[in-house]
Amino acid sequence: MSTLTTIDSRTFRHTRTAVRVSGLQLLALSFQTLGIIYSDIGTSPLYVLNGIWPASGGMPSEEDIIGGISAIIWALTLLPLLKYIIISLCFGTKEGEGGTFALYLGIYPPREVDFDDERTLTGFSHDDTFLSSASRTIKEKMRWPLLLWSLFATALTMSDGVLTPAVSVTSAVSGIAIAKPSVLKDIVGISIIFLLALFFVQQFGTSRLAFLFAPISSIWFLLLMGTGIYNITFYPAIFRAFDPSRAVLLFVRTKDYDLLAGVLLAITGCEAVFANLGQFNAPSIRLSFCGFVYPTLVLAYLGQGARLIVDKEKILPHIFYNSIPGPTGGALYWIMFVFAVLATLVASQALITAAFSLVQQLINSRCFPPLRMHFTSETIQGQVYIPAVNWTLMIATIVLVAAFSDLDRLTDAYGFAVATVMIATSLMLALQMKYVKKWSVAVGLVFLLIFGFIDGLFWGASVKKVPHGAWVPLMMGCILTAIMVHWTWARGLEDTFEGKKRMNLRYFIGQSSRTPSINFSDGEDSIDVDPQPYCFMKLGGPDSEKHRIDSQSLQVETELQRIPTCAVFHKTTSGRGVPHSFVGFIRQWPALPRVVIFLSVCLAPCPRVPPQERYAVTKVRTVDGFYGVTYYVGFRDKFDVQIDNLIEKICEVEILTNPGLSRSVLDEIRSVSKTTTHLVPHHFVVSKRVDVGLLSPIVNYVRRVLIESLYRRMATMFPETANWLNAADEIIHVGVHAVI
Repeated sequence: MSTLTTIDSRTFRHTRTAVRVSGLQLLALSFQTLGIIYSDIGTSPLYVLNGIWPASGGMPSEEDIIGGISAIIWALTLLPLLKYIIISLCFGTKEGEGGTFALYLGIYPPREVDFDDERTLTGFSHDDTFLSSASRTIKEKMRWPLLLWSLFATALTMSDGVLTPAVSVTSAVSGIAIAKPSVLKDIVGISIIFLLALFFVQQFGTSRLAFLFAPISSIWFLLLMGTGIYNITFYPAIFRAFDPSRAVLLFVRTKDYDLLAGVLLAITGCEAVFANLGQFNAPSIRLSFCGFVYPTLVLAYLGQGARLIVDKEKILPHIFYNSIPGPTGGALYWIMFVFAVLATLVASQALITAAFSLVQQLINSRCFPPLRMHFTSETIQGQVYIPAVNWTLMIATIVLVAAFSDLDRLTDAYGFAVATVMIATSLMLALQMKYVKKWSVAVGLVFLLIFGFIDGLFWGASVKKVPHGAWVPLMMGCILTAIMVHWTWARGLEDTFEGKKRMNLRYFIGQSSRTPSINFSDGEDSIDVDPQPYCFMKLGGPDSEKHRIDSQSLQVETELQRIPTCAVFHKTTSGRGVPHSFVGFIRQWPALPRVVIFLSVCLAPCPRVPPQERYAVTKVRTVDGFYGVTYYVGFRDKFDVQIDNLIEKICEVEILTNPGLSRSVLDEIRSVSKTTTHLVPHHFVVSKRVDVGLLSPIVNYVRRVLIESLYRRMATMFPETANWLNAADEIIHVGVHAVI
């Protein structure tokens, strides 16, 4: 096989990398983070103190208030600041992605595709994914349990994307009822209108929304800081809350463990900080949080605590709005109200974009059905918009707001998902320290003991809320996890089937005893074809594990006729050799196109690829008219295989391979390409029977339902080509009977 290509494919060999900016660009990116990442944690002052001390629970003492504010400050310091901003952001993937699933990919990185090897059609794929049980290490044995754990945490983060808009927007809108009690019954309807607007604007992309939302968030944080500083002047002794012993004494004195569930509300959104790493980068997130967000939140909570100590029952019913300086219904009150509503809409953005980022990771790792993705940035590949996810979140959020019309019931449902994901993150970080960073086991254990203990305290308080509303994110998380685990398992079986069925082209298509004679009339479309130049052979029983060919099993089934057409076989899985769809096609239509192209798609880590550099072509020397092609497409490029441009690249390779090639052969190749057919594989999956003893009937029945009744339909609804095959001149879906 000739390995001559028309471009240096190493240009696009590297994968996506983390965003690297400095100077003014870093400041601009840090400014954008305010409008995407931090508004969730930044709107927590709207409801945290009432989550700890609801109006119906009675007035807390001065020492209890100081202890509660201390617990909030140290929760913000230990978890968002120390665990996530300082530590977790060091553990993103090579592609710059964050979140629990990214930590799993760091431990078990996917195999990088060698596209030079992809274009090799006269060889077999070597799959070392499945090791024998004797050679499997402890790390390999943990693969499936950790995958299940990371998928569950990812599902809970996505379910948090439903709860965050519901809680934040409803909390802000409820402020209008304080100044205008007559609209109390309209809060749900007003909240739904705001939510509809929020999800509608998602299609404009993260970058545009960031520049729109960042000024709103900046003003909101400045208002929090200003009111916090003003309120602190009423009771400067509130600074005693910086003493962590005040927080400890609060729980010793009250013996009320449930207070931690309210404190947890102050750190909701910290997981979104890590999950949105792929949308930005670690330096920009650290700069904005440490320099602006963290001090602002601390001052806001100190100010609320000071006013609660001074004004007591007067502001307890709604601490945030009642602690705004000036009269209720005054100018500052309405300014704070307007920006509170706007900030909560922005706050919802943090979890929505996090959901987009997480689903992108899952789709790229073949752990989620392939959904249509739109890349919205010219510079950052991680900024995506996924319509199906957006509208699903919108419907679920509106249903939740309508069902949980009481704000207290919504806050009960809030927090459980966050606490569970924090535990998952701590465990995965400890494993990363051992297996990725290669640090001492003691370092990982110390980290897990410290932060696992803190996370466990919050989780224990939040799990008690399950009967009161926290069952909602738990249910959504379990459903999403079941879908992802089922897809990962079934898709893995299908890919394994395809890998084992790949064939060496030379053993499948062979020259007949006579030399083929194909004559093309110059300037004419008519072609005279030698009726039987090639042999179609069948591999009776190759040993696919050792890749050996038993020469006795080769049997000539029929002889193939070359026809004057061009066929493009799209390869949807990686590996050497020809895909099984080509074998199935030849068996159904025993004719061989004059030009056969096996096309692999490489999503390059750049927004656009110049047209002259989009195709890398390798010619098969042993079988005339066969080519392996890699199509490089930028993440902002429209998928569009220009067959004329591709054929010109093929002609260049023909000239490089055979400088004495006659012009008539090149004209022949160009002529047959006028009739091009695109062929895409479609596996008709069937469950194979497994023998597990007495349980075989039950296992086989469940297996058949999962594969044939569920996965087969899902694979039809969400084809592998959803993100790159928009339209072609003519598409044929080649059916392959796959027993998996």
